[in-house]
Amino acid sequence: MKVSSRTNVSDHSFLYKLNLNLHKKIMSKSQPPFYSFIIPVFNEAGNVAKLHAEILATGNSLKKPFEIIFINDCSNDETLKELRQLKPITILNFRRNSGQSASLDAGFKQAKGKILISLDGDGQNDPADVPKLLKKLDQGYDVVCGWRHKRQDSSWRKFISLGARVLRSQLVSDGVHDAGCTLRVYKQEAMADIDLYGEMHRMIPALLRWSGFKVGEERVNHRARTVGYSKYNWKRTFKGFLDMLDVWFWRKYEARPLHLFGTVGLLACGISFSFGLFLGIRRLFFGYSLVNSIWPLVAITGFITGIQLLVFGLLANLIIKTQEKHQYYQVKEVIEQ
Repeated sequence: MKVSSRTNVSDHSFLYKLNLNLHKKIMSKSQPPFYSFIIPVFNEAGNVAKLHAEILATGNSLKKPFEIIFINDCSNDETLKELRQLKPITILNFRRNSGQSASLDAGFKQAKGKILISLDGDGQNDPADVPKLLKKLDQGYDVVCGWRHKRQDSSWRKFISLGARVLRSQLVSDGVHDAGCTLRVYKQEAMADIDLYGEMHRMIPALLRWSGFKVGEERVNHRARTVGYSKYNWKRTFKGFLDMLDVWFWRKYEARPLHLFGTVGLLACGISFSFGLFLGIRRLFFGYSLVNSIWPLVAITGFITGIQLLVFGLLANLIIKTQEKHQYYQVKEVIEQ
């Protein structure tokens, strides 16, 4: 067994050096990268070396210049140390933990390639599926999403994903089976104006579809996690649901929040005014006593609330027109080697 283990390590080292030399030949023409591999990682020290080697082999098979970008989301294990031992690589090292969406956002903004390829850092996405996604992209799509049709996850995660899919179909209608799969390929222009935060990476297909981009999907392999532990928990489930509501709201009222708040405000004012008029008529012409009645206060409160909603809508419009883009993460350093 010891001899076999040494042989496997030796073979892996040989293949890695072979792929590294091949990458140097591909990049020797001093051309900018055509493909950008983007991988967010948090506490994945045991996975990054193997995943990098697989990406390197896949990138070489594409026969065009490429770059590999790892985003270290302030890992507190040996992830950064392991990443520093790899070549070729660009490392974006975050100052604080900011989440997967922020990591992907930083990677997309750092990338120089015309085609962007995102993968999870846990090794469950198979880089060997990338050529299949690229072939689908050539059929006229702007983004192709991986579909983990045979998921290697717990029954609980599968159940949560099924529920999320039902909600997405009602609220955002992204047209894909698996919005949680990070393995995707994008044309660079599709992500040029997208800002990610919270758990918004799951909403990318919906955001792009609403912007007029053509979104496709392709079945991909999903491997069981062999090292480390999943970062998925109930908190991310609730955050994802809230982000889904956020996307639904902004899809309808991003440009004109006054349409929402103003409509509700005018309805409240109209109903309250009509109710107050009704009370006044009863008091003047039918002798209805309002001395100990709460209804005049209800009518006045409703009218004031309507005015407040109308003013709030006007202020929201003003804020949207004058706001500056906010970056939800800080890159401590960029390491290229």
